[in-house]
Amino acid sequence: MTTQELNNKYGLSTVQFVDGPGGLVFAEIDNAGGAARICLQGAHVVTWKPKAQAEPVIWVSDMATFAPGKSIRGGVPICWPWFGPHATESGFPGHGFARTVLWEVTAATEHGATTELTLTLVDTEQTRAQWPHATRAELKVSVGERLGVSLATQNLGTEPILLGEALHTYLRIGDIGRIAVSGLEDTEYVDKVDGGARKRQAGAVEFSGEVDRVYLNTGGECVIRDPDLGRGIRIAKTGSQSTVVWTPWQDKALKMGDFGPGRSGQGGWREMVCVESGNALDNVITLAPGARHALDVIYDVVPLA
Repeated sequence: MTTQELNNKYGLSTVQFVDGPGGLVFAEIDNAGGAARICLQGAHVVTWKPKAQAEPVIWVSDMATFAPGKSIRGGVPICWPWFGPHATESGFPGHGFARTVLWEVTAATEHGATTELTLTLVDTEQTRAQWPHATRAELKVSVGERLGVSLATQNLGTEPILLGEALHTYLRIGDIGRIAVSGLEDTEYVDKVDGGARKRQAGAVEFSGEVDRVYLNTGGECVIRDPDLGRGIRIAKTGSQSTVVWTPWQDKALKMGDFGPGRSGQGGWREMVCVESGNALDNVITLAPGARHALDVIYDVVPLA
Protein backbone atom coordinates (compact mmCIF):
# COMPACT_ATOMS: atom_id res chain seq x y z
CA MET A 1 0.00 0.00 0.00
CA THR A 2 1.02 3.60 -0.53
CA THR A 3 1.14 5.94 2.45
CA GLN A 4 -2.09 7.53 1.24
CA GLU A 5 -3.80 4.13 1.12
CA LEU A 6 -2.45 3.27 4.57
CA ASN A 7 -3.68 6.56 6.00
CA ASN A 8 -7.09 6.08 4.39
CA LYS A 9 -7.46 2.60 5.86
CA TYR A 10 -5.54 2.71 9.15
CA GLY A 11 -4.81 6.36 9.89
CA LEU A 12 -6.06 7.70 13.21
CA SER A 13 -5.79 10.94 15.12
CA THR A 14 -2.67 9.47 16.75
CA VAL A 15 -1.29 7.48 13.77
CA GLN A 16 0.08 8.80 10.50
CA PHE A 17 1.94 6.87 7.80
CA VAL A 18 4.78 8.71 6.05
CA ASP A 19 7.41 8.07 3.42
CA GLY A 20 10.84 8.13 5.01
CA PRO A 21 14.53 7.83 4.16
CA GLY A 22 15.59 5.06 1.79
CA GLY A 23 12.10 4.84 0.33
CA LEU A 24 10.85 3.08 3.46
CA VAL A 25 7.43 3.65 5.00
CA PHE A 26 7.01 4.57 8.66
CA ALA A 27 4.14 4.78 11.11
CA GLU A 28 4.38 7.82 13.36
CA ILE A 29 2.42 7.50 16.60
CA ASP A 30 1.92 10.48 18.89
CA ASN A 31 -0.55 10.48 21.78
CA ALA A 32 -0.92 11.87 25.29
CA GLY A 33 1.33 9.17 26.75
CA GLY A 34 4.22 8.97 24.31
CA ALA A 35 5.52 9.05 20.76
CA ALA A 36 7.07 6.33 18.59
CA ARG A 37 8.23 5.73 15.04
CA ILE A 38 7.84 2.29 13.48
CA CYS A 39 9.36 1.16 10.17
CA LEU A 40 7.14 -1.23 8.22
CA GLN A 41 10.25 -2.99 6.96
CA GLY A 42 11.05 -5.35 9.80
CA ALA A 43 8.08 -4.11 11.89
CA HIS A 44 10.91 -2.20 13.51
CA VAL A 45 10.20 0.14 16.42
CA VAL A 46 12.81 2.79 15.67
CA THR A 47 12.32 4.96 18.72
CA TRP A 48 9.94 5.58 21.63
CA LYS A 49 9.80 8.47 24.08
CA PRO A 50 7.26 8.84 26.89
CA LYS A 51 5.94 12.39 27.14
CA ALA A 52 7.13 12.59 30.76
CA GLN A 53 10.75 11.94 29.75
CA ALA A 54 13.30 14.40 28.40
CA GLU A 55 15.20 11.60 26.61
CA PRO A 56 13.94 8.70 24.50
CA VAL A 57 13.90 5.24 26.07
CA ILE A 58 14.51 3.39 22.80
CA TRP A 59 17.83 4.41 21.22
CA VAL A 60 18.66 4.64 17.53
CA SER A 61 21.99 5.66 16.07
CA ASP A 62 22.31 9.01 14.31
CA MET A 63 24.19 7.06 11.62
CA ALA A 64 21.62 4.28 11.21
CA THR A 65 21.09 3.13 7.62
CA PHE A 66 17.56 3.16 6.24
CA ALA A 67 17.50 1.13 3.03
CA PRO A 68 15.56 -1.78 1.55
CA GLY A 69 16.84 -5.11 2.87
CA LYS A 70 19.18 -3.51 5.43
CA SER A 71 18.93 -3.79 9.21
CA ILE A 72 18.66 -0.63 11.30
CA ARG A 73 21.21 0.14 14.03
CA GLY A 74 19.08 0.71 17.07
CA GLY A 75 15.41 0.50 17.94
CA VAL A 76 13.84 -2.92 18.44
CA PRO A 77 15.06 -5.32 15.72
CA ILE A 78 13.11 -8.59 15.57
CA CYS A 79 15.29 -11.71 15.63
CA TRP A 80 13.08 -14.43 14.10
CA PRO A 81 12.73 -17.37 13.38
CA TRP A 82 16.19 -18.13 14.71
CA PHE A 83 18.58 -16.34 17.05
CA GLY A 84 22.27 -16.03 16.15
CA PRO A 85 23.62 -18.01 13.19
CA HIS A 86 21.37 -20.51 11.41
CA ALA A 87 21.92 -24.05 12.68
CA THR A 88 22.85 -25.53 9.27
CA GLU A 89 23.00 -22.77 6.63
CA SER A 90 25.92 -20.40 7.05
CA GLY A 91 24.71 -18.25 4.16
CA PHE A 92 21.45 -17.37 5.88
CA PRO A 93 21.39 -14.07 7.78
CA GLY A 94 22.25 -14.03 11.46
CA HIS A 95 19.19 -13.61 13.69
CA GLY A 96 16.85 -14.55 10.83
CA PHE A 97 15.20 -12.50 8.12
CA ALA A 98 12.26 -10.86 9.91
CA ARG A 99 14.06 -7.58 10.61
CA THR A 100 14.85 -6.88 6.94
CA VAL A 101 11.64 -7.90 5.10
CA LEU A 102 8.29 -6.22 4.69
CA TRP A 103 5.50 -6.52 7.25
CA GLU A 104 1.99 -5.32 6.47
CA VAL A 105 -0.28 -3.29 8.70
CA THR A 106 -3.40 -5.25 9.65
CA ALA A 107 -4.92 -3.09 12.41
CA ALA A 108 -4.62 0.24 14.22
CA THR A 109 -6.67 1.06 17.30
CA GLU A 110 -6.81 3.60 20.13
CA HIS A 111 -7.47 2.73 23.76
CA GLY A 112 -7.55 5.89 25.85
CA ALA A 113 -4.01 7.30 25.94
CA THR A 114 -2.58 4.19 24.24
CA THR A 115 -2.32 3.46 20.53
CA GLU A 116 -1.86 -0.09 19.19
CA LEU A 117 -0.52 -1.04 15.78
CA THR A 118 -0.61 -4.63 14.47
CA LEU A 119 1.69 -5.87 11.70
CA THR A 120 1.94 -9.28 10.03
CA LEU A 121 5.00 -10.73 8.30
CA VAL A 122 4.56 -10.93 4.53
CA ASP A 123 5.18 -14.43 3.15
CA THR A 124 7.32 -14.37 -0.03
CA GLU A 125 9.49 -16.70 -2.09
CA GLN A 126 12.51 -15.19 -0.32
CA THR A 127 11.18 -15.98 3.16
CA ARG A 128 9.98 -19.47 2.15
CA ALA A 129 13.43 -20.28 0.79
CA GLN A 130 14.86 -19.73 4.27
CA TRP A 131 11.90 -20.90 6.34
CA PRO A 132 9.84 -23.61 4.55
CA HIS A 133 7.28 -23.84 7.35
CA ALA A 134 3.69 -22.64 7.36
CA THR A 135 3.68 -20.04 10.12
CA ARG A 136 2.03 -16.74 10.92
CA ALA A 137 4.13 -14.09 12.65
CA GLU A 138 2.38 -11.04 14.07
CA LEU A 139 3.70 -8.05 16.00
CA LYS A 140 1.57 -5.78 18.16
CA VAL A 141 3.08 -2.50 19.34
CA SER A 142 1.31 -0.57 22.09
CA VAL A 143 2.49 3.03 22.48
CA GLY A 144 1.75 5.32 25.42
CA GLU A 145 3.49 6.15 28.68
CA ARG A 146 4.64 2.52 28.46
CA LEU A 147 5.76 0.59 25.37
CA GLY A 148 4.39 -2.89 24.81
CA VAL A 149 5.76 -5.22 22.13
CA SER A 150 4.16 -8.62 21.50
CA LEU A 151 5.61 -11.07 18.97
CA ALA A 152 3.26 -14.00 18.29
CA THR A 153 4.03 -17.07 16.18
CA GLN A 154 1.48 -19.67 15.13
CA ASN A 155 2.41 -23.01 13.58
CA LEU A 156 -0.04 -23.51 10.71
CA GLY A 157 1.64 -26.70 9.51
CA THR A 158 1.38 -30.38 10.37
CA GLU A 159 4.86 -30.87 11.88
CA PRO A 160 6.51 -29.33 14.98
CA ILE A 161 8.88 -26.43 14.34
CA LEU A 162 11.90 -25.25 16.32
CA LEU A 163 11.69 -21.52 17.01
CA GLY A 164 14.38 -19.11 18.23
CA GLU A 165 13.55 -15.45 18.73
CA ALA A 166 14.40 -12.21 20.48
CA LEU A 167 13.50 -8.54 20.64
CA HIS A 168 16.99 -7.06 20.23
CA THR A 169 16.10 -3.84 22.06
CA TYR A 170 18.55 -0.90 22.21
CA LEU A 171 17.90 1.22 25.30
CA ARG A 172 19.02 4.82 25.77
CA ILE A 173 21.27 5.39 28.77
CA GLY A 174 23.54 8.12 30.06
CA ASP A 175 26.83 6.21 30.03
CA ILE A 176 27.49 2.46 29.72
CA GLY A 177 30.25 2.63 32.32
CA ARG A 178 27.89 3.95 35.02
CA ILE A 179 24.74 1.83 34.70
CA ALA A 180 23.81 -1.47 36.34
CA VAL A 181 21.26 -4.09 35.27
CA SER A 182 19.47 -5.95 38.07
CA GLY A 183 17.23 -8.99 37.85
CA LEU A 184 19.77 -11.53 36.61
CA GLU A 185 21.53 -12.26 39.90
CA ASP A 186 22.57 -15.92 40.32
CA THR A 187 21.47 -16.75 36.75
CA GLU A 188 23.52 -19.02 34.48
CA TYR A 189 24.71 -17.43 31.25
CA VAL A 190 26.67 -18.23 28.10
CA ASP A 191 29.55 -15.77 27.71
CA LYS A 192 30.08 -15.26 23.98
CA VAL A 193 33.04 -12.95 24.61
CA ASP A 194 34.74 -15.84 26.44
CA GLY A 195 34.22 -18.50 23.78
CA GLY A 196 30.79 -19.62 24.98
CA ALA A 197 31.89 -20.48 28.54
CA ARG A 198 29.03 -21.05 30.98
CA LYS A 199 29.11 -18.86 34.05
CA ARG A 200 26.83 -17.63 36.82
CA GLN A 201 26.02 -13.98 37.44
CA ALA A 202 27.17 -12.52 40.76
CA GLY A 203 25.31 -9.34 41.67
CA ALA A 204 24.02 -6.80 39.18
CA VAL A 205 25.47 -6.66 35.65
CA GLU A 206 27.98 -3.82 35.30
CA PHE A 207 30.10 -2.83 32.32
CA SER A 208 33.79 -2.13 31.79
CA GLY A 209 34.28 -3.76 28.37
CA GLU A 210 32.49 -5.74 25.69
CA VAL A 211 29.60 -7.85 27.00
CA ASP A 212 27.68 -10.45 24.97
CA ARG A 213 25.79 -12.85 27.23
CA VAL A 214 22.77 -15.10 26.90
CA TYR A 215 21.17 -15.59 30.33
CA LEU A 216 19.25 -18.86 30.46
CA ASN A 217 16.07 -20.05 32.17
CA THR A 218 15.09 -16.61 33.39
CA GLY A 219 11.60 -15.21 33.01
CA GLY A 220 11.95 -12.37 35.49
CA GLU A 221 12.03 -8.65 34.84
CA CYS A 222 15.18 -6.56 34.60
CA VAL A 223 15.76 -2.95 35.63
CA ILE A 224 18.49 -0.71 34.23
CA ARG A 225 19.64 1.71 36.91
CA ASP A 226 20.88 4.89 35.23
CA PRO A 227 22.17 7.61 37.59
CA ASP A 228 23.21 9.95 34.76
CA LEU A 229 19.68 10.22 33.33
CA GLY A 230 18.16 9.87 36.80
CA ARG A 231 15.84 6.99 35.94
CA GLY A 232 15.36 3.27 35.84
CA ILE A 233 14.16 1.37 32.78
CA ARG A 234 12.10 -1.70 33.59
CA ILE A 235 11.82 -4.58 31.13
CA ALA A 236 9.00 -6.96 32.15
CA LYS A 237 8.34 -10.00 29.99
CA THR A 238 6.27 -13.15 29.56
CA GLY A 239 6.79 -16.01 27.14
CA SER A 240 10.57 -15.55 27.34
CA GLN A 241 13.13 -17.69 29.13
CA SER A 242 16.30 -16.02 27.81
CA THR A 243 17.67 -12.52 28.42
CA VAL A 244 20.54 -11.27 26.28
CA VAL A 245 22.74 -8.41 27.48
CA TRP A 246 25.01 -6.77 24.92
CA THR A 247 27.34 -3.84 24.49
CA PRO A 248 29.98 -3.83 21.72
CA TRP A 249 32.29 -1.42 23.60
CA GLN A 250 34.69 0.79 21.70
CA ASP A 251 36.71 -1.48 19.41
CA LYS A 252 33.81 -3.52 18.05
CA ALA A 253 31.63 -0.42 17.68
CA LEU A 254 34.33 1.26 15.60
CA LYS A 255 34.52 -1.79 13.35
CA MET A 256 30.75 -1.78 12.86
CA GLY A 257 30.96 1.84 11.77
CA ASP A 258 27.35 2.95 12.31
CA PHE A 259 27.17 3.83 16.01
CA GLY A 260 28.06 7.46 15.41
CA PRO A 261 29.71 9.91 17.81
CA GLY A 262 26.71 10.14 20.15
CA ARG A 263 25.61 13.28 21.93
CA SER A 264 28.77 13.39 24.01
CA GLY A 265 31.05 12.89 21.03
CA GLN A 266 32.65 9.91 22.79
CA GLY A 267 30.74 7.32 20.76
CA GLY A 268 27.10 6.36 20.41
CA TRP A 269 27.91 2.96 21.89
CA ARG A 270 28.36 4.64 25.28
CA GLU A 271 24.73 5.81 25.23
CA MET A 272 23.01 2.45 24.62
CA VAL A 273 22.74 -1.02 26.03
CA CYS A 274 20.82 -3.98 24.66
CA VAL A 275 18.69 -5.96 27.12
CA GLU A 276 16.93 -8.46 24.90
CA SER A 277 13.99 -10.70 25.73
CA GLY A 278 13.80 -13.96 23.83
CA ASN A 279 14.13 -17.70 23.60
CA ALA A 280 17.60 -18.82 22.52
CA LEU A 281 20.14 -21.64 22.91
CA ASP A 282 18.78 -23.98 25.63
CA ASN A 283 15.46 -22.13 25.57
CA VAL A 284 14.45 -22.44 21.91
CA ILE A 285 10.78 -23.39 21.58
CA THR A 286 9.27 -26.48 20.00
CA LEU A 287 5.98 -25.28 18.57
CA ALA A 288 3.48 -28.07 17.96
CA PRO A 289 1.15 -28.08 14.93
CA GLY A 290 -1.61 -25.56 15.50
CA ALA A 291 0.10 -24.08 18.57
CA ARG A 292 0.67 -20.37 19.12
CA HIS A 293 3.43 -18.76 21.17
CA ALA A 294 3.60 -15.11 22.25
CA LEU A 295 6.66 -13.22 23.48
CA ASP A 296 5.37 -10.15 25.33
CA VAL A 297 7.53 -7.33 26.72
CA ILE A 298 6.59 -4.09 28.46
CA TYR A 299 9.11 -1.26 28.83
CA ASP A 300 8.55 1.60 31.24
CA VAL A 301 10.45 4.18 33.26
CA VAL A 302 10.64 3.76 37.04
CA PRO A 303 12.26 5.85 39.80
CA LEU A 304 15.81 5.02 40.79
CA ALA A 305 15.88 2.61 43.70
